[in-house]
Amino acid sequence: MSNGNIHIAEQLRLAYEGEAWHGPALGELLAGMTAERAAAKPIHNVHSIWEIVVHITAWQDVVRRRLAGEAVELTTEEDWSVVNDKSEAAWKDTITLLEQSLNKLIKAITEFDEARLESTAAGKEYSNRFMIFGALQHNLYHAGQIALLKKP
Repeated sequence: MSNGNIHIAEQLRLAYEGEAWHGPALGELLAGMTAERAAAKPIHNVHSIWEIVVHITAWQDVVRRRLAGEAVELTTEEDWSVVNDKSEAAWKDTITLLEQSLNKLIKAITEFDEARLESTAAGKEYSNRFMIFGALQHNLYHAGQIALLKKP
């Protein structure tokens, strides 16, 4: 575990839990949200909050798996999954999966050999460092979308 990796992982945690400079963190945006609100599509041809959350989870898992050496690629269906069960229980399960995925990614980052940060990510042409920061940026980008979709 390296000091640099801990700082990177901490930024990912802050982007979810709060105390982030940019405004409401992803977890703060999702707190108290109902399944109905998460599944709503207030803008035509735009993903729902629920679909975005599933998408974020999928990409957190991809980054974790690539850090472990797996050259994984998502299919279109895996990248943007269709939400069929729109019950409150399914929404709570989706949030649980998001948080579990985040915690696994944070653990993978903190345990990742800092000497390998500049090496090429599994199956890609960019570095592990670039990919990790990309995951953070990806989460923040989609948190911004969720913030807009939440507006009345």
